[in-house]
Amino acid sequence: MASGTQPPLIAVVGPTGVGKTRVAISLCQEVGGEIISADSRQIFKYMDIGTDKPSVEDRRLVRHHLIDVVAPDEEFTLAQYQERAYQAIGDVLSRDKVPFLVGGTGLYVRAVLEGFVIPRVKPDLQLRQQLLTEAERDGGRALHARLGEVDPQAAEKIDPHNVRRVIRALEVYEQLKIPISQLQRRKSPPYRILKIGLTMERTELYRRIDDRVDSMMQRGLLSEVQDLASRRYDYDLPAMSGLGYRQIGAHLRGEVDLSTAVLKIKTETHRFVRQQYKWFRADDETIHWFDVDTGPQERMKALILEFLAVAE
Repeated sequence: MASGTQPPLIAVVGPTGVGKTRVAISLCQEVGGEIISADSRQIFKYMDIGTDKPSVEDRRLVRHHLIDVVAPDEEFTLAQYQERAYQAIGDVLSRDKVPFLVGGTGLYVRAVLEGFVIPRVKPDLQLRQQLLTEAERDGGRALHARLGEVDPQAAEKIDPHNVRRVIRALEVYEQLKIPISQLQRRKSPPYRILKIGLTMERTELYRRIDDRVDSMMQRGLLSEVQDLASRRYDYDLPAMSGLGYRQIGAHLRGEVDLSTAVLKIKTETHRFVRQQYKWFRADDETIHWFDVDTGPQERMKALILEFLAVAE
């Protein structure tokens, strides 16, 4: 690498179910890369099927970082993720490998690529429980409307269904009396960044998601949630609010039958995909978009090799 040239970082982004991990593993094998996960659910131990973690075989083929980081009842903040991601990127580069940031959690991806300067506000567990109780009583949208009154910029960016993020934004405001949107400054990270976006026709993507949910059930998602409950991980934990776990948890509590729970996983994942496309926009000129149904592997490889050649 030429003196003074910033080291490379390649991001592979896109919606759930589009095949990011499979593509990233193949590209890593081509150029000597390692994967830093940008998935806010795969950080949790014991949650393998519902988060669709890479298989043991895949992790043997290509080294993965930031998977199985904490137990489901442990706090893991965006600031902690960002710090660990930068450490992992540094470790990969120190061994002359190429770091690939891969995942669909938009906030994680942008925190790393855009260098968010994240406010260090300690969790207020009492306030969180109070806000969670309000959300359960009045609905998540009521809590989101409250955020809109004190921080409309943050409310515009946060999905009303993401109660955990709404609560965090309100928590920051209540402690500092400053909107979180005013605190989230940016400091460009010291990398040359290439963003690769994967997409596909929406109807086909929904079909693949539905097939994946059926596969998760066949592989034992129900047993996985039962095992988490037997380990005394409460259904109210943030980790257990993820897609699949929340719906199966409702079934295990007797609130819905299993077929209804599975249907809800599918429909809620479709909704989540629509939200992801707000993080990774088709008109974002910084992202090189590829339709996975057109067989773009060679074109992606050529783009990456050209990008990496600049640093040689």
